Amino acid sequence: MMILGLYNYWIVVALMMIGLYIVIAQGNLVKKIVGLNIFQTSVFIFYISLSKVDGGTAPILAEGISLYSNPLPHVLILTAIVVSLATTALGLALVVRIKEAYGSIEEEKIQMKDDQEC
Repeated sequence: MMILGLYNYWIVVALMMIGLYIVIAQGNLVKKIVGLNIFQTSVFIFYISLSKVDGGTAPILAEGISLYSNPLPHVLILTAIVVSLATTALGLALVVRIKEAYGSIEEEKIQMKDDQEC
């Protein structure tokens, strides 16, 4: 039963492996960016899962409450999501530029064209 109680960690592991597989196995640059986003999402879920305090409440002072959850991990993940969005936009812009320069977004074709030019 303990294994079922940790379902969020199983989701983290599954998403992490899916993202890593996509990054390694795919030659398409857009698919690699999607794989990186899936991997990043698993890290976000992992940090949020670690920060959960059983019985903890929001850190608002009130009578009768002695156990509070730390809001810092949630704030850090919110910042990481914004950074992730910016890096995804930059990556996609680079893919567009690579497509214009090489005529393809497949890794092998780009490398073959690069080797032919040398």
